[in-house]
Amino acid sequence: MTLSKRYRRLKNAGHLLFWLASLGFALSAFYVVSEHQLGLTPDIMLRALIINLGFAVAVYTNFYLLIPRLLKKKNYIFYVFWLIITLSASSLIIISLFFLLNQQAFSKHLFSTHFFTSAAYVAITSLAKFVTDWIELQDISLRYHKVEREKLEAELNTLKSQINPHFLFNSLNNIYSLSLMNSDKTPQLILKLSDLMRHVLYESRENFIPLKREIEFVRNFIELQRIRLNEKTDIRFNLKGDISNQKIIPLIFEPFIDNAFKHGPRSFSEQAFIHIFITIEGKQLLFEVENSCDCQEPEKQGTAHGIGLANVRQRLAYLYKNEEYDLDISKKANIFTVRLKLMLK
Repeated sequence: MTLSKRYRRLKNAGHLLFWLASLGFALSAFYVVSEHQLGLTPDIMLRALIINLGFAVAVYTNFYLLIPRLLKKKNYIFYVFWLIITLSASSLIIISLFFLLNQQAFSKHLFSTHFFTSAAYVAITSLAKFVTDWIELQDISLRYHKVEREKLEAELNTLKSQINPHFLFNSLNNIYSLSLMNSDKTPQLILKLSDLMRHVLYESRENFIPLKREIEFVRNFIELQRIRLNEKTDIRFNLKGDISNQKIIPLIFEPFIDNAFKHGPRSFSEQAFIHIFITIEGKQLLFEVENSCDCQEPEKQGTAHGIGLANVRQRLAYLYKNEEYDLDISKKANIFTVRLKLMLK
């Protein structure tokens, strides 16, 4: 059984229980008014049913006509006007049915009694409706945020998977080559690769992580990318500012840096370069990366790079307000530039 069907069944059961309780209340009222002399006769049952029928007309007219068409559209004057008409009609229905069955004469006292009792029923059921609608809205909101959270986690997992397996294989092959040469760099590079994978697989599960850990990831990523490039490529990384006690979303810089190492060394300029700058001033961070590129080369659609950048934009939009970040990507004069400003948490 689906959740919506289950909700409808519970709602219908609630309505049924309410009117059974109302019927019991009417029978009890007749019994008390008659000074405990009236029994449960067909005539008394019929009177109780007629009264509840009139009340039901007022309640459901209010539920399905007046509230959705007038009250929710803020037509308050028309709502009050038609509510008075509805309550009057409800009272007249009850009195008319009593007159047809028992030849009971019309009286202002009976009319006002049924009018205000109908009003009480409408007030009680309206309050119950507003409460249940509010609970339902809260449930929808919770489910919506849960779906958004799951979507964000899926996007983060997608971003994690975009760390190119070829990069890992190349890093391992380069480290292996260095080990054959008994290079002193081998243990340190293995440790960097281990830290990088730990960060991607475990530490980046949260929405926000310490900025210090993300900077360590950037350093390790740059160093592992550096070993596969020749010495002619000008690689610079500069960090300014205090990175302690600050938080940021994980893996936010990786697509931009990966793109720089992918395209920078392949440019046709005499001096290929990759320059990465991170500046922190108080709660504001400025990330800049510039790399040489062949800006005439058409960018392929649907590449991992394109997906990665779209992923970054979505995550920024979800976790930051519009005024808390600014992302600018540009190409000119064979230079590809990314500037990201955001507020740290």
